[in-house]
Amino acid sequence: MKKILVSAILAGGAISAASAQGAVDAYTLSPTDLRGTARYMSMAGAFTALGGDLSTLSQNPAGIGVYRKSEVGITVDFNMTHSNVSTNVADFKDNKTHVYCNNFGYIGAINLGDNSTLRTFNWGASYNRIASFDRTFHIGEGSGQNYLGPSINTSLSNYIASFTNDPTGVLNAYQDGYNPYIDSDADWLSILAYNSYMINPSNDGGYNGLWRNGQSTGDMGAWVRERGHIDEYNIDFGGNILDCVYWGLGFGITDLTYTQEADYDEKIYNGRVPNAEATSVVVGDSYFNLMNNKHVSGTGYNFKVGVIIKPINEIRIGLAVHTPTYYSLSQRFDASTNFDYSTGYDDMYEDTNLGYFDWKLRSPWRMMVGVAGVIGGRGIISLDYERDAYDALHISDRGVRYNYDPENQDIKNYFQGSNTIRIGAEYRVTPSFSVRAGYSYVTSAVKSDAENGALEIYTSGTNPAFVFDQDTQYITFGAGYRYKAFYADAAYVYKNRKSTYHAFTDYEGVQAPKFGLTDINNNIVLSVGLKF
Repeated sequence: MKKILVSAILAGGAISAASAQGAVDAYTLSPTDLRGTARYMSMAGAFTALGGDLSTLSQNPAGIGVYRKSEVGITVDFNMTHSNVSTNVADFKDNKTHVYCNNFGYIGAINLGDNSTLRTFNWGASYNRIASFDRTFHIGEGSGQNYLGPSINTSLSNYIASFTNDPTGVLNAYQDGYNPYIDSDADWLSILAYNSYMINPSNDGGYNGLWRNGQSTGDMGAWVRERGHIDEYNIDFGGNILDCVYWGLGFGITDLTYTQEADYDEKIYNGRVPNAEATSVVVGDSYFNLMNNKHVSGTGYNFKVGVIIKPINEIRIGLAVHTPTYYSLSQRFDASTNFDYSTGYDDMYEDTNLGYFDWKLRSPWRMMVGVAGVIGGRGIISLDYERDAYDALHISDRGVRYNYDPENQDIKNYFQGSNTIRIGAEYRVTPSFSVRAGYSYVTSAVKSDAENGALEIYTSGTNPAFVFDQDTQYITFGAGYRYKAFYADAAYVYKNRKSTYHAFTDYEGVQAPKFGLTDINNNIVLSVGLKF
């Protein structure tokens, strides 16, 4: 058994075995968040039937028709994040603080007169941060280099061995100028594991991992850092028909960026390791650290249409439909390993080439309905329902090189539509001062079979780990002050999101390491603006 450690060089193009985009990536890049002005957030975003706020340009464009005056405003968000991974050993906590500009925009209102059927014609432009990917969490003592995480009952190397198939001997090929990452169709994770001695040929022509069932023991650790956002720039038009029907049309341009750094460690005792000459497998101890880097960026566009109906002064009913966002994306990724074996392979290193490819993503359709009631001219209660069709996610190639039918079938197997309920209330204590509160609940878009391990989950690139969200809750409070043309609003938003971190997929009846992950965000949001 002879191996060659291949130094990474820039790949001349994406290799199909490593570049096929996956359903998990499409899911990760699609969710939106509760973000906008302080008034909007303090009422949990229950504005489908209300309008009259800069955030409605990203939600129900008919909200622009409610305006009778022009407006300009800006919002700042102080976001304190706390992540906690629960294991049978300990809870591992991470804290970060970020400052964002959530929203700024302008509404122009043209009054056409009370004798006109079309009472106002309005237009507006806004920027809105509709999603943030910022999150850091770890399992074990630090950044994936130290090793005090929970015990495991299998190894990532055994999972890689289970799907590695090398009938033409690609992995064992050795010749001058040969680089399997470029010159073969082998899976990049298999190549990386082979060159790191994580998998080794078995007598039956297949491969074995490091773990010996019933005889090995071991521990694992992980560290994940995600960064990025989805920003949306909106241009909306709308109007007021007889103070009864408010309509709006919107066009959005989105800017997406996502970066992930992920480390995964294993320390295995009494496992399968190569002997000192790398000619056979013996019993010994092993350590490896798999490091992955991924960056996705691109732009997209979508359309929105909405209506708000006011049958009587005390009731408003709203409806909005968003087309999918049609993204054109570029992705870059690479991976490397550090590894040590008790037979003499100390502090060695292997890395892949740089993989890169372009692809297209079609995000879910969004449909929302709402009803709002005005109580005594001083109070508002609003209720929204939203449906996001995650099972209709779709990925495709930006050329004709790759057929994504298997990945699109994975989307249908793994994901389902998500439901959101939003309830908001506002009470005007004085003509100038108002208080607000809200609550929102978002159901999981992940099917139970995918979450519980009944399905094998396929990921793209060289990172087999993934996170599936369960449900998300928001509790919100706020207050607002008006003085002539000036307004100032403040909001506090508590977000609690439950998820599960999977080190890799369950396979062949083997349960992979997985742990509960809770993200708690505390947002303090401030908005100021002028109506004129």
